[in-house]
Amino acid sequence: MKLLARNQGRLSGRLRVDRVTKRLAQRLRRGEIALIAHQDIDRLSGELLVRCRPRAVLNALDSCTGAYGNVGPQVLLDAGIPLIDMLGGQALEILNEGDQVTVVDGVVQARGVELSGRVVTHELLSALSRKARAEEEARLREFADNTLRHLRQEAHLLCSEIRLPPLRTRLQGRECVVAVRGDHYEEDLRALRPYIADRKPALIAVDGAADKMLELGLRPDIILGDMDSVSDEVLACGAELVVHGYLNGKAPGAERLKRAGLEASVFPCLGTSEDAALLLAHEAGASLIVAVGTHSGLTHFLDKGRPGMASTFLTRLRVSSRMVDARGVNLLYRPPSALVGTLSLAAAGLGAMALIIVVSPFARKFLSLIGMQIRLFLRSLFQG
Repeated sequence: MKLLARNQGRLSGRLRVDRVTKRLAQRLRRGEIALIAHQDIDRLSGELLVRCRPRAVLNALDSCTGAYGNVGPQVLLDAGIPLIDMLGGQALEILNEGDQVTVVDGVVQARGVELSGRVVTHELLSALSRKARAEEEARLREFADNTLRHLRQEAHLLCSEIRLPPLRTRLQGRECVVAVRGDHYEEDLRALRPYIADRKPALIAVDGAADKMLELGLRPDIILGDMDSVSDEVLACGAELVVHGYLNGKAPGAERLKRAGLEASVFPCLGTSEDAALLLAHEAGASLIVAVGTHSGLTHFLDKGRPGMASTFLTRLRVSSRMVDARGVNLLYRPPSALVGTLSLAAAGLGAMALIIVVSPFARKFLSLIGMQIRLFLRSLFQG
């Protein structure tokens, strides 16, 4: 409890409130205080909050239960951002967007109301991490059992024919980059820029990854997802919009696009929007799928919060023959060197000069005169 007071003292700021962390990150500004309801904060959510540079993060729920090794709280603490959690579900009912709040030693004060929470410290996270490691085997067994059960239920859906939406972007025979907001996705997108400039692959962004693409000067060809974490500016950038629809007929993102007057197609697909993007590229005939920020490890699956990730396993089995990780491309791909480019330019210039000489009588006479002058100069030089 004393750690917050010693390092930060009395904290005050304007409050931003949202149950969905990635949605809050779109509005959160530097120096404000965030209030979320996020159990077991994952790495990506932690990184999104850190980029906003809030004065503190308040969480109505338990930021790190110790059920598995989620690293979001550690990301916040390493960035020097205080984290107070377990404020209770009533926090989102009592505290409102725009409230001026004060935080002292885990106590949140606003409009004459006080809510007590837990100050998350490095020591607490270390203890919970040890607990997670001790329960890792049981957690893995539970996860595997759930996934196998869902596999039996879902296998026929993803192994059957997939109906693609009409696309104006050609994917058949092209290389594709599918970008998801996952671990190191920004770093990998930066590293891929020479490959993208040289090979001209189709760029498919899943939800909020489209904002980062455009920020890096890469305009996505297709934006696919629930459309809940993409900015209005990026939605209007001219990319083809594909809403991830569910098998029950719902497509939550379609309503937002309709209100904005933007045209979009719907792709009904089992699983996550990440799965839908990979399947879209694969079934549309992409020759190679370069995956950026996609989720594959156990911690990633647990971060997603689904009891079983059968659809994700099935998706990767289906597309694995054409999918490579961005890190592999960065290691193996070498852009043409500057020397090769210079030599190619010089050869093109010499070729153009030779063509002029062949077709132009004036050029031939001019070169003949130059040759004669050189011979006379050399003769006088040797005779002298």
